[in-house]
Amino acid sequence: MTTFKDPKPTLASTGPKLSIAEILEIVVGKDLPVRFTAYDGSSLGSPDARFHLHLRSPRGTTYLVTAPGDLGLARAYISGDLEIFGSHPGNPYEVLRVLGEHLHFSRPSARELAQITRSLGWDVLKPVAPPPQESLPRWRRIAEGLRHSKTRDAESIHHHYDVSNAFYEKVLGPSMTYTCAAYESEDQSLEDAQDNKYRLVFEKLNLKEGDRLLDIGCGWGGMVRYAARRGVKTIGVTLSAEQAEWAQKAIVDEGLSGVAEVRHSDYRDITETGFDAVSSIGLTEHIGVHNYPSYFEFIKSKLRDGGILLNHCITRPDNKHHARAGGFIDRYVFPDGELTGSGRIITEIQDVGLEVRHEENLRESYALTLAGWCRNLEANWDDCVAEVGEGTAKVWGLYMAGSQLGFERNTVQLHQVLAVKLDDRGRADLPLRPWWRA
Repeated sequence: MTTFKDPKPTLASTGPKLSIAEILEIVVGKDLPVRFTAYDGSSLGSPDARFHLHLRSPRGTTYLVTAPGDLGLARAYISGDLEIFGSHPGNPYEVLRVLGEHLHFSRPSARELAQITRSLGWDVLKPVAPPPQESLPRWRRIAEGLRHSKTRDAESIHHHYDVSNAFYEKVLGPSMTYTCAAYESEDQSLEDAQDNKYRLVFEKLNLKEGDRLLDIGCGWGGMVRYAARRGVKTIGVTLSAEQAEWAQKAIVDEGLSGVAEVRHSDYRDITETGFDAVSSIGLTEHIGVHNYPSYFEFIKSKLRDGGILLNHCITRPDNKHHARAGGFIDRYVFPDGELTGSGRIITEIQDVGLEVRHEENLRESYALTLAGWCRNLEANWDDCVAEVGEGTAKVWGLYMAGSQLGFERNTVQLHQVLAVKLDDRGRADLPLRPWWRA
């Protein structure tokens, strides 16, 4: 007669079930810098902590465990499954700073992972639909269209910029400028710093009345109108229909129609040439690193001999990291966005035959700019939520506060690179020394 022994217990079937807080303690340790509570009644951290995180539902746990890192946290927060007390949703900078400085993750052992799996159960480990604000994953976007084709670039820009002009007015302020300002001091107002940025770009481009400027990725036309007010004939181009409509109205309202125009168009469809200057303020992040050669070659073809390019964009602090953005940024903020170091950008500009004359890093200014936008979102929170919904408003608060920290900690930078198109004898016809007020 054959007898059967009971099977040896497996790791997944041994040990007591863990609470949510006990699982968190395995991953981050006991010294949690915030108070944490969960829907199962468990808690971790001091009751007197400044910030309190509450996990409201199993769906929030699913988001956290199926997409570890910033994407899972963002999903849980945006959906409302992870609540943060002690921090305003329009400006979660301080809680992100505390977590970033004091939260340290460790890898659980095989036995701990098995116990965590058993405690959570398979239902919690099955992926669920993300919040509606999330775009398709990169592999799905690739399957549905060539990356950085005209159609797909238009879709990516629409995802981010065609949110609501009224929303942007509340967040960006009267200048409607969604790029890094140039601060002369930390106490300068956001509006003055944005005006100073346009002044800096205008002077670097050595523009004068009667010149012609092409502004690629012009947004709501801030640079277009600044130049036009000074007698420069300016064409701006944007892939955002809402930006173009707003900018054209502003041009008419200011009486600048004779010298300024904003087109809803892909920059590759611009046919005019012979510009005295080209400004590219906050666009390079969207075009894809592998497209830099064709992009800068296109700009070169639009410039007259002696014409000047100013490229203003977010960069990485070195030239070694991969270009892709993190999960949260790629899925919620800038689909298909890519960043590289300023060295790569300078190299690509030089390799098409433009001569680089100057570059500078405005990293600290972008941190101050983002802090100003966060304050605006916080101050106008109710109106912003009424305009775009709480989930989308949360995306913006999380994105801007996190980006502020990134610029402060030098995980991202902002570089302006100035270059000139030489004539066939190698002449630039520019002053010997910098001609702008820094």
